[in-house]
Amino acid sequence: QVQLVESGGGLVQAGGSLRLSCTASRISVGTMGWYRQAPGKQRELVATFTIAGTTNYADSVKGRFTISRDIPKSTVYLQMNSLKPEDTAVYYCNTGGTRGTWGQGTQVTVSS
Repeated sequence: QVQLVESGGGLVQAGGSLRLSCTASRISVGTMGWYRQAPGKQRELVATFTIAGTTNYADSVKGRFTISRDIPKSTVYLQMNSLKPEDTAVYYCNTGGTRGTWGQGTQVTVSS
């Protein structure tokens, strides 16, 4: 089974930027992207690559977040700009959708 390792979370002030990285232990042919879960809320999709290679974004992050990937490195990135306190959450890398494989999660905290 593929394993996912995330990095890049941290504490940032509102308006700041962070970049998350996720490296898979092998090339994944399924979807690959990012979800997040804030305290007391359900896990939600943030941004993902579809099997066709197109991208999907949550409305709340459109124009601020950008997902990209380096296929030979089996790595997907999430560039997060103009961060808001409501972006505070644990961010999870995922491949294969909600029934697929999850990373361990990385905390992103945005202070006001």
